[in-house]
Amino acid sequence: MQRTRLPGTPEPMHHWEASGGVTLAGDSWGDPDGPLVLLQHGGGQTRHAWKGAGETLGAAGYHAVAFDARGHGDSTWAPDGVYGQDTMVNDLQCLLEQLGGKRPVLVGASMGGGTSLVAVGEDHVDATSLVLVDIGHRIEAEGAEKINAFMSQKPDGFDSLEEVAEAISSYQPHRDRPRKLDGLAKNVRLGDDGRYHWHWDPRFRSGQSDIGRREDRMVACARNLRLPTLLVRGGLSDILSMEGAQEFLELCPHAEFVNVTGAGHMVAGDRNDIFADAVIEFLKRTVPVDGAPVQPPHRLHPHHEGPPGDIVDVP
Repeated sequence: MQRTRLPGTPEPMHHWEASGGVTLAGDSWGDPDGPLVLLQHGGGQTRHAWKGAGETLGAAGYHAVAFDARGHGDSTWAPDGVYGQDTMVNDLQCLLEQLGGKRPVLVGASMGGGTSLVAVGEDHVDATSLVLVDIGHRIEAEGAEKINAFMSQKPDGFDSLEEVAEAISSYQPHRDRPRKLDGLAKNVRLGDDGRYHWHWDPRFRSGQSDIGRREDRMVACARNLRLPTLLVRGGLSDILSMEGAQEFLELCPHAEFVNVTGAGHMVAGDRNDIFADAVIEFLKRTVPVDGAPVQPPHRLHPHHEGPPGDIVDVP
């Protein structure tokens, strides 16, 4: 089925060649000579999820780059329908090579965080630091079921943008429903059947790996982390529980942790100001703009004076 971008959908600033004949679409902000910060979105999202954070990072002197994962947004669909973690890591390597081979800061949310964790934990990418956004070594079953239910609804498409807005509001009840529907243009495509379809390749969901094997792999990767690492959790998240966050910190004892109260799984979208500030504060100490060497990570948040291992809540 032919699917057409809706009028008003922002055009990508860049295109890069990835593995298997896939072309990745992306945007960037800031000075290209600044430290590279690569922003990877979650499953079913696009690069637009990072727009606010990318602008803030760019203004702080970093070179922020966000891209649509294969099969999402304005990136092309995989000809063979393959969307596993190994393929996503290969795409990441291809992109980094085309960006000059610079050592990046990897910032990944959900699916993008899993890609980042595997890329670093299995030594596929030599990163300067790692920021995991609402993703650890395991995913809570209840949250995963909600995501699957959201992505599975209306497989034959939506009749109107109002229906699309209703579906998103039902999944994210803590967010105000947008008064204007123009912003939804980047979330859907118009099919030749006259109905609105999500912007991702439907085969993306059918190619997900076994959860048990995935968790074993992520545990091994977390234990192998040696670079400065920040774990950011949405306080309302049903994907990364507080128990799951504590377990991750036991696997990676040097990691820092920030719990953003009032934010759900889409942390950057819910509380972009708090999220961006937390990331920049972390990067100023670990990968400063002036080019100083990466500093040893600190376990505690600088505004927190409790004993090691305490959870840091950011209102």
